[in-house]
Amino acid sequence: MNIDIPQVGFGLWKISRDDCASVVYEAIKSGYRHLDSACDYGNEREVGEGIKRALDDGLCQREDLWITSKLWNTYHAAKDVAPALARTLSDLQLDYLDLYLIHFPIALAFVPFETRYPPEWVFDPEAQTPGMQLSNVPLSETWAAMENLHQQGLVRNIGVCNYSSGLIHDLMSYAQHKPDVLQIESHPYLTQERLIRLAKQYGMTVTTFSPLGAASYLEMDMANDAESVLESEIVKRIANSAGKTPAQVVLRWGVQRGTSVIPKSIRAERMRENLDIFNFELTDEEMAKISALNVNRRFNDPGHFCEEAFNTFYPIYD
Repeated sequence: MNIDIPQVGFGLWKISRDDCASVVYEAIKSGYRHLDSACDYGNEREVGEGIKRALDDGLCQREDLWITSKLWNTYHAAKDVAPALARTLSDLQLDYLDLYLIHFPIALAFVPFETRYPPEWVFDPEAQTPGMQLSNVPLSETWAAMENLHQQGLVRNIGVCNYSSGLIHDLMSYAQHKPDVLQIESHPYLTQERLIRLAKQYGMTVTTFSPLGAASYLEMDMANDAESVLESEIVKRIANSAGKTPAQVVLRWGVQRGTSVIPKSIRAERMRENLDIFNFELTDEEMAKISALNVNRRFNDPGHFCEEAFNTFYPIYD
């Protein structure tokens, strides 16, 4: 299964609503054709404004863009999947998505749009001890509803985020339409080589979020400066040898190992820099040295942040 997903995308997590429309416009102007959005990011309406402005100005055509969004945890029940997509399409001002993903293998209690959108993780923020309220919805039910969206032509491809190898094996046992894409956290400190190999063995395309590692998590106190792969002496030496920045080297490592990557920056010069990784190649030795930095450091781990932020212990990785 080969899908034509651009190798370098633009991540939309943690971009403020005030900046988002102009950032999206600038990203498209800089050459990005792959935008990675989600209901939970809380900025899809502004993303849609940026896309519309870019299309209206003739920067590209709709068919030139690859737009991804994600089904949030509170909409896993079959009856809620289509309305969730409809809201996303309305906000993005689109008729279809190129890719729709199950954001997490976590089913939470439904929260109506009019109560709170996006609903986030906590069921009742006004509760004395706010927490997650789980819902007994099997992932197979959610996947069947995703398949229905695909059959209707509302989404061109469907897939999953944050799935483990065990969940992928299970999904493959019941899926009528096999998942097209697996999106996971991966960077030199979390290479996930076996999971990526398994996904490819099943014919899935792999996209990696947080491809630069700790950078996305510093402001949330989920990482510290000492964990920055961009400060690794190995990465800096390779970057100096190649005449590239450490970020360009790490992103090149990501695409050269056969994954698409979705970095994020609100600065135009950094946007262009992150795209400029196709005029050099890392040697096998350099690739191996970067991969050897792996310490299985996962920054985006519900087993940690759900308990710390939402008073609910809910690990999904062993």
